[in-house]
Amino acid sequence: MWEYTEKVFEHFKNPRNVGEVENPDGVGDVGSLACGDALHLTFKLDENERIKEAMFKTFGCASAIASSSALTEMIKGKTLEEAEKITNQDIADYLGGLPEEKMHCSVMGKEALDAAIAYYRGETKREDPEDVVCKCFGISGEEIREVVKLNNLTTVEQVTHYTKAGGGCSTCHPEIQLILGEIAEEAEREKKVREAQSGRKLTNLQKIKLIEETMDREIRPSLKQDGGDIDLVDVEGDKVMIGFRGTCTSCPSSEFTLKGFVQEKLREFVSPEIEVEEMTP
Repeated sequence: MWEYTEKVFEHFKNPRNVGEVENPDGVGDVGSLACGDALHLTFKLDENERIKEAMFKTFGCASAIASSSALTEMIKGKTLEEAEKITNQDIADYLGGLPEEKMHCSVMGKEALDAAIAYYRGETKREDPEDVVCKCFGISGEEIREVVKLNNLTTVEQVTHYTKAGGGCSTCHPEIQLILGEIAEEAEREKKVREAQSGRKLTNLQKIKLIEETMDREIRPSLKQDGGDIDLVDVEGDKVMIGFRGTCTSCPSSEFTLKGFVQEKLREFVSPEIEVEEMTP
């Protein structure tokens, strides 16, 4: 018997928002009955493009039902930009925690939300990923990498708990271990770069180059996924002036993006002293 919190039991026994939204704006389907868990998520937006309705149908265990119920409660009233910042760990935390062996249920909820938002935006989903690692459950290497990085996983067993990958015949365990090794090496390289940077004084030209490289590698890809972008306007010492473009200019979460994302990334990869300011036209 798994040790569930009272909140998990509550959402399992009395799930919220069960069913399907009529004429939904967003539709997300993940998992499969063959694998033992499946989730169908639908939502509808109001005139201000906030989620006013969210409903689900889940085939799965108590954790799957509770995670799906919690997710619908968490996203109601949020913009899509706010909703997509919800992580699988946020879902688990909302429920007071989940057994590690059941964390794949919270991951399924996050994947369904991402799929529903992609549906609304007209983004096509790749039905047959080329890099399938776990053939038993159809889990791709890309999915494994994303979950490993987001949840700081270090063992094959953890990957299985969070994604189900490797939970069948175990043939894919060596490939999962290889992915874990690659991510660990990448993290170690980044750590050494940061340590080297912290021990030396950058010239202004070096700092500008490093800022631009960090923006290209760490910041722009995420902003462009939402139709936004960013420009480096000027650098004065540790003060970095930037300008948002595209959807970022009118996003209600732009202040969080500025300080909680852009500034934190530049502090991580360039200098812990950096302060970022937005330059508006």
